[in-house]
Amino acid sequence: MARFTRIEVAQKMAEQGMVPLFYNQDIELGKKVLKACYAGGARLLEFTNRGDYAHEAFAALNKYCEAALPEMIMGVGSVTDAGTTSLYLQLGANFVVTPVLREDIAIACNRRKVLWSPGCGSLTEICRAEELGCEIVKLFPGGTYGPEFVKNIKGPQPWTSVMPTGGVSPTEDNLKGWFNAGVTCVGMGSQMISSDILKDGTFEVLEKRVADTLALIKKLRQ
Repeated sequence: MARFTRIEVAQKMAEQGMVPLFYNQDIELGKKVLKACYAGGARLLEFTNRGDYAHEAFAALNKYCEAALPEMIMGVGSVTDAGTTSLYLQLGANFVVTPVLREDIAIACNRRKVLWSPGCGSLTEICRAEELGCEIVKLFPGGTYGPEFVKNIKGPQPWTSVMPTGGVSPTEDNLKGWFNAGVTCVGMGSQMISSDILKDGTFEVLEKRVADTLALIKKLRQ
């Protein structure tokens, strides 16, 4: 069962402004990533469902968070069907992120009162997601649409909360474009948790990158 309510998750996404994305089968490596992100100030992490037995790694890491990083809200991403959603919900996923809009996933998450964020690429999809109870819509792939798309949809729908993923980097120019357009938060994968960090084990670099990015987002919002 999720340790955090969907309201708590949505509020933390809006407050933090960034959700790091990560996947690796190595559980000990995952613990180091989580610890570095946590030390840098992050309280959210999306573990992407991208490999065989990914749910086993997620289960171990979610238990680690509960024991050692109690404020870390761990969710799952890259989920594409209700069956996989239910599996991760049983393992305590606090939120579910998808690359597509699937009503069966919405039903599974809503039944357990867990936040879900579907990947949408049109205003029609966004409207349907909101009708199904979505709090924060994932714009995916974000780099394909860009900040101008967000700005345009916020005109007729100022209530819409958007989280672009893909095409987001921890640079001032990039983040300024997104937040000036009105995004609620951004998702960042390899641009935040890079392969070099994982290969070299330079987790102090990750900690600083997370801290610097969170500080930059706070500055851009002022």
